[in-house]
Amino acid sequence: MADGEQGSSVAARLDRLPTHSFHTRLLGLVGGGMFIDNFDIYIAGSVLVVLLHSGWSTLASNAAFVSSTFAGMMIGTFAAGLIGDRYGRKLTFQINLAIFGIASLGAAVATDMNMLIGLRLICGIGLGAEIVTGYSTLAEFVPPQSRGKWLALLSMLSSFGLLAATLLSYFLIPVAGWRIMFGIPGVVALFILWLRKAIPESPRWLEMHGRHAEADAIVGSIEASARATGATLAAPAVLPIRASESIWQIKFLRPLVLGTIMQVVLFTVLYALVAWLPTFLAKQGMPINQSLKQTAIMALGGPVGAFIARLLADHLGRRKGIIWGSVIAAVMAAAFGHVTSPPAAMSFGFATYVSLFYLLATVQAIYLPEIFPTEIRMRSNAVCVGIARASAIGAPFVIVYLFEHGGVTAVITLIWILFAIQAAAMALLGPETSRKPLDHVGDKAGIDPSAAAARKASAWSQS
Repeated sequence: MADGEQGSSVAARLDRLPTHSFHTRLLGLVGGGMFIDNFDIYIAGSVLVVLLHSGWSTLASNAAFVSSTFAGMMIGTFAAGLIGDRYGRKLTFQINLAIFGIASLGAAVATDMNMLIGLRLICGIGLGAEIVTGYSTLAEFVPPQSRGKWLALLSMLSSFGLLAATLLSYFLIPVAGWRIMFGIPGVVALFILWLRKAIPESPRWLEMHGRHAEADAIVGSIEASARATGATLAAPAVLPIRASESIWQIKFLRPLVLGTIMQVVLFTVLYALVAWLPTFLAKQGMPINQSLKQTAIMALGGPVGAFIARLLADHLGRRKGIIWGSVIAAVMAAAFGHVTSPPAAMSFGFATYVSLFYLLATVQAIYLPEIFPTEIRMRSNAVCVGIARASAIGAPFVIVYLFEHGGVTAVITLIWILFAIQAAAMALLGPETSRKPLDHVGDKAGIDPSAAAARKASAWSQS
């Protein structure tokens, strides 16, 4: 080792590295899986409207399809948190893509709706693991000064899955049928699984589990690749090696509550819009091709929103970005639910998608991995996301009820109310995390009663 690296934790060594080709390759390997994960999630809206129109399915069966996806994702989310923190990030990456790829290929040859719903449950297990693993893994390699930008970029790559799913649905389903929309992600997922052999294990996780030689070798390789670009590395800070902690401590209650609220809001809004909008438009008399086309145009807002998050995350800060982003999203959604002309509906629908995916990038990709320390990061993420998945199991039936009794306006009203709740939760509970060392943020995000009492006592004695 060089540059004062002896005795420094791998976290300190990683934090002072410049981003370079290593980070770009890692982004591509993680982003490829995230892209195909989102592609598969978002084909539901296009496929279900075709199944309903052809008589292969009913509105109730479509709701069961979406709910089974959420149930599988909930199982996969919790499993990923446990496996990722205990056995490592890399193993979780491999398992989830294998499950998802094989089940997706099975869905492409399903013989009836019940079989498709069952395979969708298995698919969801793989889908649920990807979101917990992907953002946390990249966060553990990227230095704090640019962490927001890189995680937002990963979210932007992921958001193209929505755009690709809606565009390919528009062009392929009329000529090749709905089955191809399951076959494509299945084949691509297995190919990415093969490529992901090159992903290294998280050095932070290795060091925390006493595997110091492996952690040192991985970080040393990254340092060598940075020096090969001509970079001169500063001496890393000397930070203590982290010890294992339990997730069930009072000091982690606040970030767990905040993370859960935001995930419930975003998942409910996301699937209310993406999974159901084409069906709602078709039920209101719009031809299927036109409803798919309108949804595809609005889906362009996904990458735009994530790109805006990439520009603002490390400058505006997480707290202000989430509060004001939620307020703007609530206003856009409320307007979308009340306009009557098609051009205005398209404009506000696009703006709602932009706002939603800005928040997904800022909350899900950047903020959630930051507010928990390495030793419990994946389990904590899994708790927040898993509870949101659980709530989403019943959400399709609530959405259908609202639509049948109040139309699209009732659904949109629920959406803007949820955005307002998220803004309030962040204002009350959310710490700022921008440009801070990853584990320092996780330690400070919670409430430690004993530490708080000591600070109060000290302040009292000094007054």
